[in-house]
Amino acid sequence: MADADKDTQDENAEDGGGGKKKLIMLVVLGLVIAGLSVGGTLAALKFLTPPPPAEEGAEDAAAEEPTPPPAPAIYFPIKPELIVNFNVRGRQRYLQAELTLLVREEDVIAAIELHMSKIRNNLILLIGGEVYEELLTAEGKELLRQRCLQELQNVMLQEIGKPGIEQVLFTNFVMQ
Repeated sequence: MADADKDTQDENAEDGGGGKKKLIMLVVLGLVIAGLSVGGTLAALKFLTPPPPAEEGAEDAAAEEPTPPPAPAIYFPIKPELIVNFNVRGRQRYLQAELTLLVREEDVIAAIELHMSKIRNNLILLIGGEVYEELLTAEGKELLRQRCLQELQNVMLQEIGKPGIEQVLFTNFVMQ
């Protein structure tokens, strides 16, 4: 009977040791499968995704000549300031605006100086045609700035064949 108990204990010891081995092998096998899965996914992403557009653009840009940087900004103030009167519900109202033009070419400055009378006339007529109450809002001022830019670019197109003026900036804007 002692031999039978000893045999049973040996079998239990072998089963316990074998169970641990199986568990270790399953864990290792699971880690290997997970590693292969991650590696396969990364490899597939690397080989199957197209290159980003920036890389393609970089190759095209290298083949073409680089564009020169823009010329330095020249700020040209319109002097004297523009004063426009409004009739609002029977009361006289005034708008005083100082404008500065952003240009990048000296020949545009010369054209602006040459045609200053036409520029001032068109701006005064444009501003005088606006609704006074709308100019009290930020949106109204921005819309007026854009309209002034468009008007000045139209004058430059007529006179020198190019818009020439990049921006119109209000450096002073008083409404009374």
